[in-house]
Amino acid sequence: MGNRVGREIVRTIAVIAGVWLASSAIFGQAPAYQAPRLAGGKPNLNGIWQALNEAHWDIEGHAAAPGLLLPLGAAGAVPPGLGVVEGGPLPYQPAAALQRKQNFEKRLTLDPEVKCYLPGVPRATYMPYPFQIIQTPKQILIVYTYNNAVRTIYMDGHEEAPWDSWLGWSNGRWEGETLVVDTTGFNDQTWFDRAGNFHSDALHVVERYTRTDASTIIYEATIEDPKVFTRPWKISLPLILHREPNFRLLEYECHAYAEDQAKELTK
Repeated sequence: MGNRVGREIVRTIAVIAGVWLASSAIFGQAPAYQAPRLAGGKPNLNGIWQALNEAHWDIEGHAAAPGLLLPLGAAGAVPPGLGVVEGGPLPYQPAAALQRKQNFEKRLTLDPEVKCYLPGVPRATYMPYPFQIIQTPKQILIVYTYNNAVRTIYMDGHEEAPWDSWLGWSNGRWEGETLVVDTTGFNDQTWFDRAGNFHSDALHVVERYTRTDASTIIYEATIEDPKVFTRPWKISLPLILHREPNFRLLEYECHAYAEDQAKELTK
């Protein structure tokens, strides 16, 4: 009986590993798909997209864990996730690793999401809410559900960031089927996830959006921050197009909820 159960476990693990390796191989291949074109000949990324993973909890692989608010029970627990970081653990400098640990321990009060701050980049992309891409010849707008945030990607007249901000300053260009977005000019007030992973005002993010079929964009982001990390690192994940009839973004004004939470914590 024990041997049979053991064989079943091994077989299940082998199947899961095969699916994971196949998915990884797909991520590494050059896309053969050609996206529909807009009037100017550029790939059409218009639509409402959403990440379907657990990266908003923790961009690294993580086990299931209890939540901070125990009265919520399983409803407030953290689901397990494979993570979206390529090449192993995040390369924190020693002092930054300690800061990340402290962030995690105090996440109920320190997490910018809890305070309804603007989500930052790349966090806005894999939060558990849909977002809309709107293309024009000179600009690409991304409208996020969370906090009704709006981001502008400038496709011509590229400039240096005139000031630091929550979403940074984004300059875009096309490389064949891929939209490449280079963003600098961040403040240091946003996190990468709910697990306390963070950055400084030296953050530099290069994103790549590649449509690989009618319903999927492969999203990649290379992160560089010499004040926090010892080297650049990368995340990658799929974004799925919403095709439900009459699907649209809804308003999510979270400021009132953040104010209510602050009142409760100060009682």
